[in-house]
Amino acid sequence: MYMHGMLSLIGVLILLSIVASAVKVVLAGLGKAQVALPYQKEPVLFTPAERSFLAALDQALGDQYRVFGKVRLADVIRVKSSLSGSARQQAFNRIQSKHLDFVVCDASDLSVQFVVELDDFSHQQSRRQARDEFLDKALAAAGVPVFHFPVKRTYSAQEICGTIFEQPKQEQKA
Repeated sequence: MYMHGMLSLIGVLILLSIVASAVKVVLAGLGKAQVALPYQKEPVLFTPAERSFLAALDQALGDQYRVFGKVRLADVIRVKSSLSGSARQQAFNRIQSKHLDFVVCDASDLSVQFVVELDDFSHQQSRRQARDEFLDKALAAAGVPVFHFPVKRTYSAQEICGTIFEQPKQEQKA
């Protein structure tokens, strides 16, 4: 009986020790100052012009395609494996932080079919034109067609469809 009581007491002491350790860990965490990160949510993903174009693009493409917006260029194309060392890194650095307006994929397997760029007034600046020229050449080198559409008040699904499907798939400007 005495031994049974001792075992129960030891069990209780072990349990109390575990609880005390857990409380200590929780209290130590509460004592640390919480550092607020300097971020906030964007109110919307697309500008009004991008939303308007996306609606017309979705209508033009139907269920056969899926459209993804603001996709990183490096997720669509990659540096050729024949390039090595610093040349490979340099080529990757040129594509890693650039984004594409819309990437259109086959709905059945999500393979990239083509890219759509929506060109607003900023595309008239020489720096932006150089960026666009690089994007177009990089996509062409990788075999990815790219279509450019100017920003306008409204878009026609028929016009978009005509530009994309009735012309040879290369760099196209609507």
